[in-house]
Amino acid sequence: MTHENVHVPSWPGVVASFVLVGVALAVVARARLHITRELVVAVVRAAVQLIAIGALLLAIFQYAGLPGAFAWAAIMVVIAGQVAGRRGSGVPRSRVAATTGLAVGGGTTLLALVLLGTIATQARVVVPVAGMIIGGSMQATGLALRRVRDAVMSGRPKIEARLALGLPAREAFAPHTRDALHTALLPIIDSMKVVGLITLPGAMTGLILGGVDPLTAIRYQIVVMYMQLAAAAVSAYVTTRLAESALFDEAHRLRDA
Repeated sequence: MTHENVHVPSWPGVVASFVLVGVALAVVARARLHITRELVVAVVRAAVQLIAIGALLLAIFQYAGLPGAFAWAAIMVVIAGQVAGRRGSGVPRSRVAATTGLAVGGGTTLLALVLLGTIATQARVVVPVAGMIIGGSMQATGLALRRVRDAVMSGRPKIEARLALGLPAREAFAPHTRDALHTALLPIIDSMKVVGLITLPGAMTGLILGGVDPLTAIRYQIVVMYMQLAAAAVSAYVTTRLAESALFDEAHRLRDA
């Protein structure tokens, strides 16, 4: 069907796409992966969640306006912080660190876009842009926390040896901090290197499907890439620093993780 000159699948078309789920189920069964139930639950959850979010966004756009959009962005930060924080399970206050990092990185990036006039201050613009920012930052933050956790689990003797030599906690942990940030930013850096050559990103693809000229669509995509890079870098840095601080006590002794 078409909606405002944009061709979108009808509900019967959406139902028909479940054939593709059947393909995935066939592969899982053929390979004996024993994740059929998990896959079915994921498929159903995805559909239900998207329908619910669609209805919620419709209400926000119609009744809540810009305050509702920023409130929803804050909720996204809290949810993403819980998800990313689980990646650092074992690191003290990992979820607090992740949530704070996402709030700082995502908030400053979104605010910069609004103040610079790069995006329109409309609810239907702020919500999807915030989602793209927070989604990318969540991945980077989760990767950083996982590397911090792994560093404590496997690199404790080296860290304690540096502490024994008189190095303060931050310097003793510095190699692991750099490694965590490097790991966190590699995926987005690699994706930027091949954008347009191998992949056509979601924002650009959506605009092209909506009938926008490709040369116009790339302008939006460039902004999306740069905002995701900035948000990921700031979020991962703040999260890693907070996690690092939580790993040591006031006497610069490494806590148990």
